[in-house]
Amino acid sequence: MEDSPTNDPGKAGKAHQQGAEDNAPKSGERPEQGVAPTNDHYRPDPQGERDQEHIPAPPTAEAKYLFPVLAQPPEALTGLKLEPRMKIAAGLTAVIKSMEFNWGEAGLTRGTHGLLKMNQKDGFDCSSCAWPDPDDHRSIAEFCENGAKATASDADDRAAGPEVFAKNSLADLSRLSDRDLNNLGRLTHPLVKRPGDTHYSPIEWPDAFKLVAKELNALASPHEAVFYTSGKVPNEPAFLFQLFAKQFGTNNLPDCSNMCHESSGAALSPTLGLGKGSVTLNDIHDAEVILIIGQNPGTNHPRMLSALQKAKRNGAKIISVNPLIEAGLNHFRNPQDFMNPLRALGALLGDGTPITDVFLQVRVDGDMALLRGIMKHLFEAEDLNPGQVVDRPFIAEYTTGFESFEQNIRNTSWEDIEELSGISRARLLEAANLIAHKQKIVTCWAMGVTQQRQGVQTIQEIVNLHLMKGAIGKPGAGTCPVRGHSNVQGDRTMGVWEQPTKEFQDALAKEFNFTPPYEHGFDTVESIKKMHKGETKVYFSLGGNLLAAGPDTELIADGMRKQKLTVFVGTKLNRGHLVTGETSLLLPCFTHADIDMQKSGHQMTSCENSMGVVSQNKGVLVPLPGQMMSEVAILAGVAIATLGPDRTNVADWVAMTENYDVIRDHISRVIPGFEKFNENLRKPGGFYLPNGPRERKFTTKNGMANFTTTQLEKYSLEPDQLILMTIRSHDQFNTTIYEYNDRYRGIHGERRVLFMNESDMAARGIKAKDLLDITSHFEGEQRTVEKFIAVPYEIPKGNVAAYFPEANPLVPISSVAKVSNTPTSKYVVVTVVPAKVGQAPQAQKQRQQAVPA
Repeated sequence: MEDSPTNDPGKAGKAHQQGAEDNAPKSGERPEQGVAPTNDHYRPDPQGERDQEHIPAPPTAEAKYLFPVLAQPPEALTGLKLEPRMKIAAGLTAVIKSMEFNWGEAGLTRGTHGLLKMNQKDGFDCSSCAWPDPDDHRSIAEFCENGAKATASDADDRAAGPEVFAKNSLADLSRLSDRDLNNLGRLTHPLVKRPGDTHYSPIEWPDAFKLVAKELNALASPHEAVFYTSGKVPNEPAFLFQLFAKQFGTNNLPDCSNMCHESSGAALSPTLGLGKGSVTLNDIHDAEVILIIGQNPGTNHPRMLSALQKAKRNGAKIISVNPLIEAGLNHFRNPQDFMNPLRALGALLGDGTPITDVFLQVRVDGDMALLRGIMKHLFEAEDLNPGQVVDRPFIAEYTTGFESFEQNIRNTSWEDIEELSGISRARLLEAANLIAHKQKIVTCWAMGVTQQRQGVQTIQEIVNLHLMKGAIGKPGAGTCPVRGHSNVQGDRTMGVWEQPTKEFQDALAKEFNFTPPYEHGFDTVESIKKMHKGETKVYFSLGGNLLAAGPDTELIADGMRKQKLTVFVGTKLNRGHLVTGETSLLLPCFTHADIDMQKSGHQMTSCENSMGVVSQNKGVLVPLPGQMMSEVAILAGVAIATLGPDRTNVADWVAMTENYDVIRDHISRVIPGFEKFNENLRKPGGFYLPNGPRERKFTTKNGMANFTTTQLEKYSLEPDQLILMTIRSHDQFNTTIYEYNDRYRGIHGERRVLFMNESDMAARGIKAKDLLDITSHFEGEQRTVEKFIAVPYEIPKGNVAAYFPEANPLVPISSVAKVSNTPTSKYVVVTVVPAKVGQAPQAQKQRQQAVPA
C-alpha cells in the first residue's frame, strides 16, 4: 500500500463539530441504547472443560543455558530498595510522576499535546485500560498516571530503526530488560529475520506481504495458522483481522481475552444473557454499596478512583475484597481537586477520600467461599426480617433456580467458609449488614477473580448475590467486570473469537459473499499447545506479547521456534518479537495517538469501553519518520496478497483502506447495535451498545435470569507448599514495563521480588532480601524460576505474590479455570528454597552439547 494523499480532509474520518446539545445520560437516568437486540458473541450454553491432555513441563531454570535468545527476562538484579507501603493513592506525586515520564519519553510539546487530547470527545482513546470516560463533562486532564505513561510510551520520539537491529542480534536484545526493550523507541521500518539469520534486517512492504502470502498459501490446511490479537487493537482493524482469518478459512482467533475476562463472559452469558457488564459510569456514582473483588484500581484502573470518590461523596459504602491491602483501596487524593480552590488545600495536605469501609483480606482463591458467607448472613437476616432483605418479587418475575441456590447457600457450613476464605464469620457479618437493606449495589471485579480455578463459578455467585437482592437492571445497581486493555471488549464484539456463533458467521457470509468456517478454532491455551506440538506453522500477532502475557513461558517459546513463519505487528519492541519461527516479520504500525492519513483524509477508529460505550479514536500526533503503516493498511496488504481476486473482493479491501467509513458500513450490517455506526460514532462521546440486563431483559436461552447452584471445592496442600498469585507493579501496564518501581507497595529498583507473609518466612528460615528459587508443582511436575528476593508483606498466611511476566514460567499450561479455559495465574502451588547461586556454571557445563547451532 502506498502513502495516501491528504488533500481531502473533508471526507471519511472527519468528526462532525460538537454542538452545544449534549444528550449524555445524567445521574439516575438510563442511556439511550436503541432497539437492536442485545449483542453478544458468548453462547448462552458455554462448553464444558476442554480436553486437558498432558503436556510435559518445559525446562524453565535451565532454559537460559539451552537457547541463545532468552524467552524470560534476564535474572540480573537491579537494586532493591524497600520502603513502607503507601496508604494513599495518587495525589501530587502521581501528577509529578506522570509529567516526568511523559516529557521524558515524548518531549514537552509532543507529550503535552498528546495528554490534552487523550480521552477527549474529539481526541483519541487511551491505549491503556478500558475504564469509561464521563458521558457529560470531561476535565481538561481526563487521564490518570497509568494512561499518561501509556500515551508517553506511544508518543516516544526515539526511533528503533534498522540501525538498532543491525547493531544488535536477537540474542543481544534478549539480554536487555523488558523496560530497556520498550525504551529503545518506536519501530519505524518493516523488518525480516530469514532462516539462519541472527538479526532482523529491512524488507520492503510489498515483499513482506508476499512472504506472508507464500507461507500461508503453502499450508496443508488453514487451521495450521494462528491469528492472535491484542486488546489494544481498535474495532476497525479487529473486524478486518477476523474477516481475513475467516476468508482464509479458519476460526483460530485466540486473543488476550482468553487469558483475562473469558471467565466473566462464560459466567454472565448463561446467567444474565450478556457476557459484558450491565452498569454505566453513573451507576457507580449512584450506588449505595460497591463491592470491589480481586481488583487493584489504584494501579490498574486509576480513573476508577474518581468514580469511587464521587460515590463516597454521595454516601456509598465500599467493601473491598483482596489478598493485598492496596493503596487505592485505602485513601485517594484526587489530582483534579488541585484545580478546585475549595478542595486544593485538603488534597495537598490531607489524607484524601477514604475509599474502603470494610476490607476483607481474603485468601487467594477464597472469594467464592467469602461470597457464600455474605449470602448466608443475608438469608439469616431475611429469616429475622421477612421480605426486607431478599427481593422475592424480582426473583418471582425475572429468575429461575432460586430454591436450589438458596438451599446450597444455607447448607454451606461456616467452618468451610471461614477455612477457605480466611475471613471470620463476624467480619463477613459486617459486610452483609451494609448490603442487607440496600438494592443499589454494584460489584466490580477483575483478574483476581477471573484467573482462579473456580473463576467462572465465583462470578456466578456474584450474579447470585445481585439476583437475590434484585440489584440489577436499575440505576445504581449491576455487574461491572472491569476490563484491562483499551479495546479488549470491543475486539470480541467485532467477532475476534475462536467460537463464533452461527448468527455472526451467517451475517458475515451474507455481507461479504463467502462461506466462513463454522467449526470452532483454537483459544489461547489450545493454540499454545498446538504450536508446541508442531501442529501449526504460521503465527500472526496483531499487537500484543503472547510470550510475556501467557502461561508457561518456555512452552510458548518452544512453540514459536517450531513455526515456519511468525508475524508481529507492533509499535515498540518487546521480548515476544525476539523468540521467532524460522522466518519472522516485524511490521511497524501506528498507535492510537498517531495521525492516520489515508486517501480520503484523516481517519478515525473506535474502541468499546468496559461499559459498552463505543467512541471515536482520532490521532493527534505526527508519526515519526519512517515507513509505519496503519493496522488497517497492513491487514489489507496481507489479505490482498494472500487471498487474491479469486477468494476476496480486492477492490473492497482497497476501499476500506482508503476510507474507514467503508469498514464501519460493513460492520453496521453485520453486528447488532451498530446500525448507524458512522452517524453514531460522530456524536460527542459516542454511543451505548444494546445491553439487555441493564433493562432487565435477560436474553438467556430461557429468557430469564438464572441462579446458579455451584460446588465449593476444597484442595489440600503439602505442609511446605504455598499458593502464588501473579500481579502487576505500579510502573507497568499488562506486559509493558515502564520502570522497576512499585511505589504503592514500597518496592523501588527491582522486579524479581516475592511478597511473603512474615510467619511463612520465619517457618522457612527466610529473612528479608534473601535470594530464593521458586518451584511450582502441578500433576507431579515442576517448573522453577531463580533469583527472587524475599519481601515481607501483609499477605494472608500461606499465600505469596510475584510480578508477571517474571513469574509466568511457573504457571502450568494445563492449569486452567473450569469452563473458560483461562490460565490460573491466581492459583499456582509453589515451594521456595534459598537460591542455588553458584551452581549455574555446572548446569551450563552439563547442557553445553544441547545448545542449538
